[in-house]
Amino acid sequence: MARNHISTLITDIRKDQAHLPPINQPSEYLRSHCLLCFGGNTYHGSDLHSIPDAIICIDACFTQKRSTNPCGADSINPPNPTPTFFLSDDDVKVMEDFVQSLQVSRAEGDKDHYEEGMHVPVSVLNGCGESFVAADEKCEKASTRFFTDTGLMALLCRHDRVLWLANLTSVGEKQHYMLTLLDRLFKHLPPQMTIGLLYDIGCQLERSCQKWKLLDNNTLSHISFAIVVFHAYGHQWPCQIVYHPRKREGFGLSDGEGCERLWSSLKQLIPSLWVFGFHQCLFVLDVQIHHLDTKSIQGYGHWLHRRWIHCQTKKNVALDSLLDLDIDEDMLHAQWKAQIAHQTRPTPHKRQSRNKAAEVITTILALEKTLDAYKTSVHELEMQLNVGSISNIAELNLQLSDARSQCAKTTDTLRCRKAALGTQAKADLEKMKNNTYLTVHFNAHAVKIHIWDHLRQCKFELERLERLYQATINVEHKIHVSTQYSIKRREPRILKLVSTYNGLCTQLRSLIRQWRAPPSAVPPRPIICEGIFLLDVDDEIWQDIGLDEDGINPPAWLSDEATRSGIRLQLEVDRCIEEETHLMRERTIMQEWMSAEWEAIQTVLRDVGVSSLIDDIVVSFHMWAHADELLHICVVWKKKVQDIPCAWPVKSWGPQNEDILRAAQDQVQLSFFQYEDDDKSVGEQEESDEDSDLAYYEVRDDELMDAIEEVALADEYRYQDEDIDDDVEDTFMPSSPTKSSLKKRCCM
Repeated sequence: MARNHISTLITDIRKDQAHLPPINQPSEYLRSHCLLCFGGNTYHGSDLHSIPDAIICIDACFTQKRSTNPCGADSINPPNPTPTFFLSDDDVKVMEDFVQSLQVSRAEGDKDHYEEGMHVPVSVLNGCGESFVAADEKCEKASTRFFTDTGLMALLCRHDRVLWLANLTSVGEKQHYMLTLLDRLFKHLPPQMTIGLLYDIGCQLERSCQKWKLLDNNTLSHISFAIVVFHAYGHQWPCQIVYHPRKREGFGLSDGEGCERLWSSLKQLIPSLWVFGFHQCLFVLDVQIHHLDTKSIQGYGHWLHRRWIHCQTKKNVALDSLLDLDIDEDMLHAQWKAQIAHQTRPTPHKRQSRNKAAEVITTILALEKTLDAYKTSVHELEMQLNVGSISNIAELNLQLSDARSQCAKTTDTLRCRKAALGTQAKADLEKMKNNTYLTVHFNAHAVKIHIWDHLRQCKFELERLERLYQATINVEHKIHVSTQYSIKRREPRILKLVSTYNGLCTQLRSLIRQWRAPPSAVPPRPIICEGIFLLDVDDEIWQDIGLDEDGINPPAWLSDEATRSGIRLQLEVDRCIEEETHLMRERTIMQEWMSAEWEAIQTVLRDVGVSSLIDDIVVSFHMWAHADELLHICVVWKKKVQDIPCAWPVKSWGPQNEDILRAAQDQVQLSFFQYEDDDKSVGEQEESDEDSDLAYYEVRDDELMDAIEEVALADEYRYQDEDIDDDVEDTFMPSSPTKSSLKKRCCM
């Protein structure tokens, strides 16, 4: 309670010192929950319109649930007295009624087109929806018969900080939960701030918002929708090139998997929360998440440093590869726009009809081949019967009867399919019989569609293996074994389809070389089996080269390998540049927050006008402890982000050099005390425990590196000129990617 009181005092003083209208910055609630996203002194819009000011993710978890009749929970279920992350049930209910009032079924025409506000045609969106509906039906969701609360839905920023939670009471992810979270978020944001939203089926969420007007146009214009990296494989390729965060502008290197990391950190609470009362559940989750937030604030500097190093490494590798290709950047961007325009265009009605007819014709051709095989089998069996040299006449008669039955069924099916053909389709059938290239071409396209479907199903099953958290090891082991068996069972079939497809590609390539194909024909690429089950967005498996091209002269993004590679590399560079923008802005906001927080707490400590507030010994103790904690965090942050430039000018970090020197010396002393304690504890260990000794010395080396850096830091401050300015650059501090143990020591 004392710390909450101190936090309120500091917040009030910081508001007075800022002299800024609240409309120019996010609410205090958001500033207190993620300082890197919302903690700046004022709102600074991005110079690039395509880069959102903050990136968030939304996801649901159906293992965090609560039983309908927990034993004795109602009798010991007092209301939660602490501030909560959870939205009220009344707000969720209001949004649910609002959504139901707007969502009225409408008949859709057969013609493929763009819906209002969308950049992906209806046929593609329907395909994405069907893919996830099929996967969702195989997932075990909590039943409302046995569980009052069926799960949780979370809204997190890109630093994995929880902003709000919604308690689910329905089976499945209903859109009104997401809309309630978004509505609450925008009530806490300045009107000009933009948001990047990552969600498993972000394309479907944007479609619903645009189609039913679930969000007003002003709010929609400030949201950029995208899909999370892990779930991208479930979407159609035209959807991926628009919504994948590695293809969509503005998202940098964000992956949208923060919610999954949150569910992993909360999984140990699953067994106990099942039998808790409602308010008890909320209280336990609030306390646990607050604890995670308290720990993560000290790791902000390490997070920024790690992301910056990763971004620079990735960017430099891509730039070197682009330099080897020697292709103009503007040309690559133009080719990428042309590829998006071509691959996301609505399918013309004539083409839809032609594709359907082609599927029917391909089926008829396959049935004719099957019928020929059955007739051959019947003929061979009849020849054996006529010869008379048969050891088991009864078995031969059974085989012959079965072959004749299959032959008759196939003949009837083939006759019905041919009778259903129109005049043009019958002409096309005769044409395809005489055109080997068209037959092989259609077969290859059909096989590749089957490969996509099987790979998606395999990936969804693998997701179940990786994401399902259960209370007992036995249940988890059974699910693990079952899912692994299902995946292994699919692998031979998928590999057989890949082998069939590659054989068809070889036939097409041979027909093109023999001039038995159209002049503009491009040979399709064979599928490489290595890494096929990863379904990465840049894998060749998604491309329809040679199977769906139009025009006499294929464009460079389709036919030229150097251009295709250049587009992938250029997009990687673009995302790295966006990530740099995000990191620079977050580093600057970090320094602004530290400066404002330090100035506010110093004002509380020295201002005579509030001396009565710190007369209480408890409040005074916590005030000085908070100042000391800020100082030690400042030392770590400043060292870790020294290589990241500021996005805009900032005066200083706040603490004076003398204060930072003292904090650095304290950290060095704590380090050496910790080493002495570790030495004593090592002496008490058994000599035979070699594995433990190895792990211990590995950790100790990391801590020693940190201690060396801290000593260097203290020495540098000691030899600095006494009247050095506060905002001097800390270039004297060596940067190290070594994992720091300061986090552990600051928590002591």
